[in-house]
Amino acid sequence: MNTLKKLHCAAVDLGATSGRVILGTWNGTILISTEVHRFPNAIRTLGNHDYWDITGLWHEVRTGLLKAAASLPAGETLNSVGVDTWGVDHVLINEAGRLVYPTHAYRDDRTQAGFKALKSKSADHARIYEATGIPAVFYNTSFQLAETVASSPEVKKLAAHCLFLPDYFNYLLCGRLANEVSISSTSQLLDVTGTKWSATALKHFGVPAHWFSTPINASTRLGRISSIPELKKTSVVAVPGHDTACAYEALPSSADEDDLFISSGTWSLVGCKSSTPFVSTAAMKAGICNERTGDGRFRPLTNLIGLWLLEGTLKAFTERPTTNRQWQILIRAASKLPAPRKLLDIDDPAFANPPSMKKAIDAQLRKNRTRLPQDLVGYVRLICDSLGQGHAQVLEKFTRLSCRTFKRILLVGGGAKNRLLCQATADAAGIPVVALRVEGSALGNLGSQLIALKAFKSFADFREKVIHPLPSLTFKPRSPRSR
Repeated sequence: MNTLKKLHCAAVDLGATSGRVILGTWNGTILISTEVHRFPNAIRTLGNHDYWDITGLWHEVRTGLLKAAASLPAGETLNSVGVDTWGVDHVLINEAGRLVYPTHAYRDDRTQAGFKALKSKSADHARIYEATGIPAVFYNTSFQLAETVASSPEVKKLAAHCLFLPDYFNYLLCGRLANEVSISSTSQLLDVTGTKWSATALKHFGVPAHWFSTPINASTRLGRISSIPELKKTSVVAVPGHDTACAYEALPSSADEDDLFISSGTWSLVGCKSSTPFVSTAAMKAGICNERTGDGRFRPLTNLIGLWLLEGTLKAFTERPTTNRQWQILIRAASKLPAPRKLLDIDDPAFANPPSMKKAIDAQLRKNRTRLPQDLVGYVRLICDSLGQGHAQVLEKFTRLSCRTFKRILLVGGGAKNRLLCQATADAAGIPVVALRVEGSALGNLGSQLIALKAFKSFADFREKVIHPLPSLTFKPRSPRSR
């Protein structure tokens, strides 16, 4: 371990609704993390399609990194930077590095026709799942690129490289083209048997193989920053590019692999670690995604709609929480309400990207002849209990598929601050929920950089020295319907 000097790392952690830059300083004993820059992010609609403001995000990343460097004591240097984002979204660039196609957002419904076509052909769907370990989900990179090629055939001549968003920001920083393995695994184009691209999937979706390079593992040093003169001494590290992979690495998991993980944010990503993929017919029907860790191992998971339900519903109310204290008051009030008699079907496609989330929820409730909540407090109670039930149902799936007995749930992300959601999950699942109120993605990002800088031997070493001492809150299950 390097204890001769402090190491300063910047974690760029981009989410679908906000981004931030976290400065982490390792002094050989403790890791001190400080948020130096936070900014909003949002899908931008133009005509009938949804896009990301890539230039705006780059401006914020650059601003945050300069703030991080400026906050250091005189004479000290920002040693490294790493970038993680949400999955599947990407850019297409030419040999000169210029964008040749707009950067669509994963919620754009342009993929629906291709998605429905594959779902309707069970043999093709099974063949693609067997090849990639990723089920058909409308936002997959595979469907996005298939639609791009079909609607704009000339793009095959224009584009030379496909980079996922963290790969692209790495490229903007240091000029190196590289696909990192964890973010690549979200695409439905990576071969499940190794780290090569699936010829079966690429042919089916009509995607040129030469757009991709062989994926690299996380904690690879890519080079020095070349696009920001003030940071020319700072190294760019390929951390686990998918924010969920970063969050997984920050969880103090049991060596017995009897923990279920939940990364709770806009989505609830529920899964476990495994040395082998889950690729049975039952796994495909359960929607299990065999995504990868930063070193190429498997983390089978499934995606559920998460706090997107709550985020969307809040927009319908003029008086809504804006501070931590107001959130605590709202959650406390919702916790005191009786448990809803009937919960939401959170798998309802109507919740994917509705003009009004509240109206979408109301429509399902009316269809099921269920009384509508009277106010925001009631909606919060209904949504948290429904998400808790969804988490429990996934626990049952993973228990069957893995033949394991899970003894606890480790929950990280924004949902870890929501006591009602944590308790609802524990009650529905019947096992304790350990809420880790840490910035999971940012910590995993920083850990990967510190491994690259030789401060730690591995993530196991990082977790032992940094993560295990951190405080957590355990929610024990109560008797059914006692809530």
